[in-house]
Amino acid sequence: MRGRPLGDGLRGDARLVSSVEQWRGVAAEQAEEISGHVSALLQRRSRRLLGSLVRPHRRRVWWLVLAVLVQNAAAMSGPWLVGMGIDRGIPALRSGRGSTLFLVVAALVAAAVTEGLAYRAFVVGTGRVGQDVLLDLRERVFAHLQRLSLAFHERYTSGRVISRLTSDLDAITELLNEGVDTLVTSALSVISISVILMVLDRPLGLVSLAALIPLLILSRWFQVRSTAAYRRTREAVALLVIHFTESLGGIRAVQAFRREPRNDEIFAEVNDQYRQATLRAFRLITIYWPGIRVIGNVTTAAVLFYGGLRVVGGSMRLGVLVAFLLYLRRFFEPMAEISEFYDSFQGAAAGLEKLSGVLEEEPSVPMPSRPAPEPEGGWRGEVRFEGVRFGYRP
Repeated sequence: MRGRPLGDGLRGDARLVSSVEQWRGVAAEQAEEISGHVSALLQRRSRRLLGSLVRPHRRRVWWLVLAVLVQNAAAMSGPWLVGMGIDRGIPALRSGRGSTLFLVVAALVAAAVTEGLAYRAFVVGTGRVGQDVLLDLRERVFAHLQRLSLAFHERYTSGRVISRLTSDLDAITELLNEGVDTLVTSALSVISISVILMVLDRPLGLVSLAALIPLLILSRWFQVRSTAAYRRTREAVALLVIHFTESLGGIRAVQAFRREPRNDEIFAEVNDQYRQATLRAFRLITIYWPGIRVIGNVTTAAVLFYGGLRVVGGSMRLGVLVAFLLYLRRFFEPMAEISEFYDSFQGAAAGLEKLSGVLEEEPSVPMPSRPAPEPEGGWRGEVRFEGVRFGYRP
């Protein structure tokens, strides 16, 4: 048992963190609300940590970039080839020339095979880089925690340490194992299709890209609120782990002083805090996901109506409209996939923020950069205490 009653200080600190000194290291962990300037600084700190983890794998990352570009190019060629087959291959087949349609079909098969092979290479490569990054991160955090002074471990409980090494690392692991490939390929697809839509047919492209305005507004709204929501969720699960660890770690003292009922009350409180924090984040998702799908369906209906009128009027070929609708479907599908994995991304970002704070802490008594050995005979059998106090930590 520590000087402070177990668990009594587990409530989230609701004060607004705004000064530079307050957010250094782990100082901002329990804050429910921080200023936008400090939030940007915390995100910058997380990006520095991520950059230092990825930097040793630069060569493999460039190979992954090449693989995903090949995969994206092969995937983007599919709708264009379908439109080519409708507008040129089928009319040629009716005239007795089947070679054009055969070439289009062969190109479709080749594109599908290329896309599959490139995507496999990308997924395998990201898996290897991700596991190497996690290995490095775990080793860094463990070694750094051992170097930190006892003063840090006195105020930063073992429950928080366990939470950093389990739940926060698990959130990053989930993103690297399951989400990073989807996030990268989906983002690249959205960019590529935006360009293709404008090249394929500018009037329809303008109608389609008009949907970006509500999409950007909705995404910005979700980003601002979900960042705070997932920060609260990571803190809430940390409080849960802390209380569980501290209670069972000091079970003899808990039972000796008959503290079980009070610990039950505290656990019920932090457990409810975690539930409420998770529900708040989930409510945001239930607005964001359906919102993207509604915008996509309305845009597709508008393009189909306007494109159909142009096909009937003779100003647009049917194959171009079909290709356009296929591209448009591929445009909104990645957006939905990005939204589905955005909660994993936010959870991992919050976990990386916590870990970067731990790694930013420095020992109160750092090791000398150039330690000098004591001369022989320089040691004396004497211990002197100067300016030392003994007391309980408040």
